[in-house]
Amino acid sequence: MLNSLLFERSVGTLHPRDFARIQTDTLLRSFRSAPRFRFDCGDRPPARHRGDHAESESESLWAHQAGVTALALERFDGRILISGGADATIRLWDLEQCANPSNLSSSFFKYTPLSTIQRAESSSSSPSPAAAHRFGITHLSFYPFDPSAFLSSSFDQTLKLWSTATARVSGTFALNAKVYTHAVSPAADHLLVACGTQHPAVRLVDLRSAAAVQSLVAPSASASSPPGATLAVSWSPSQPHALASAAVDGAVRIWDVRRSNGLVALLDQEDGLGIFHPGRNPPASMGGGGDANRGGGIIRASAKAHHGPANGLVWTDDGAFLVSTGHDRRVRVWDAATGRNTLVNFGPSIRNSHVGSIPMVVVPATLARDDRVLVFPNETEILLLRMGDGKVVSRLRGPGTGTGMAAFAAGARGGRQSVRNRVTSVVWRGAGGGGQSCNGPVMGGSNAPGGLYSGHMDGQIRAWMPRTEGADDEDEDAEDVAEERSRKRKALDEAYRSLMGRQVTFGQ
Repeated sequence: MLNSLLFERSVGTLHPRDFARIQTDTLLRSFRSAPRFRFDCGDRPPARHRGDHAESESESLWAHQAGVTALALERFDGRILISGGADATIRLWDLEQCANPSNLSSSFFKYTPLSTIQRAESSSSSPSPAAAHRFGITHLSFYPFDPSAFLSSSFDQTLKLWSTATARVSGTFALNAKVYTHAVSPAADHLLVACGTQHPAVRLVDLRSAAAVQSLVAPSASASSPPGATLAVSWSPSQPHALASAAVDGAVRIWDVRRSNGLVALLDQEDGLGIFHPGRNPPASMGGGGDANRGGGIIRASAKAHHGPANGLVWTDDGAFLVSTGHDRRVRVWDAATGRNTLVNFGPSIRNSHVGSIPMVVVPATLARDDRVLVFPNETEILLLRMGDGKVVSRLRGPGTGTGMAAFAAGARGGRQSVRNRVTSVVWRGAGGGGQSCNGPVMGGSNAPGGLYSGHMDGQIRAWMPRTEGADDEDEDAEDVAEERSRKRKALDEAYRSLMGRQVTFGQ
């Protein structure tokens, strides 16, 4: 197949751009677990809990022992990965520590952090603004124009701006409410950060003036049903002043931050035509029935995008579509031009019950051959879904990512705790993000053909790599070795328990 494509490209019957798209599409459909790559923060479980049958080194490594809650990957070189933990620590990783990921000299490669931002002391009720976070990290993001700065939000009710080079805080913004997520505007003419908090209003922070300059307040459908907390926010990559937000009440709202009354649209799952459909005439009176007219469109105040909390939003890289998800276990694709529900059915496989933001990723359109691909963290697995028809392209599962329980070292208590191994975050590795694509128009970085990285509640950061010619045997060997070690360890544990639990008597 590859030889025929190379021949067609050489004789001119296949355009080089089409050849690249076919190849990246093939790689995209071949993603699988890469257990050879591990992230190690350096912490170890206490000796008294290791037991006589200690785990192998590769199986006792953690990025954050208390669980990984957020990831961010810079889009210019695809090199620096930032992780945040439930213990309020932040770590920076260099993905180019492994010079040649496809040819390892050992059974696994261990990434070590470039720097670590430790949790701030929580003894004082009013910590110093220069201190790190006190509670769990909820979201991380790089500065959109320069990877030398990144932002973090936390349950300690603050948004912080950091220097990537020094890992020191450059600014702290107190929002007086738990911050579930944030999004940095991709527009260069205004440096606004939208924050979704426990408060119903979306808070806008201006990095230039170091102040929360505006609150986007959503009108309630009734006085007895306030909108509730904002769980997801996302800026349009094509309209610099358009912001989408998703809230506990199941509503997805579109805002224009330039307007005093900023609400532009309220997406309705029952609307297959769209708010701005040309055949829809505005009513003669705008005052009745709970409807309103904003910018030529009709807003029904009771419209809902999801039955139950809506907690995930992501735009396509060209801004043509908006994807949302909620606790009703539905993923919906919206036409950004009209606001209509495209009615794509993603089937019964979707699982979403966590109260918090769901970090979805849309693969850049230039990399997909036929249709856009959505990367969806589906509780304990990762789904690659076609946005056009909702079909599953790939279902990513790896060692330790099943639907069972995962054990990890609980450093705060010095013991071991079983937790459901939920996928908390996922990032796409792309380089050359200076173009229109918000995720990087080139798949992978300088040392790898591509990659996904996911954070998990068991404290691991897992890598997912595409199959490449010549690397299949090595990956299969590594997986076989891991499975064989797990099988032997279980057999030894069972034999040990049976011997220790049996009373031995000696005859006279």
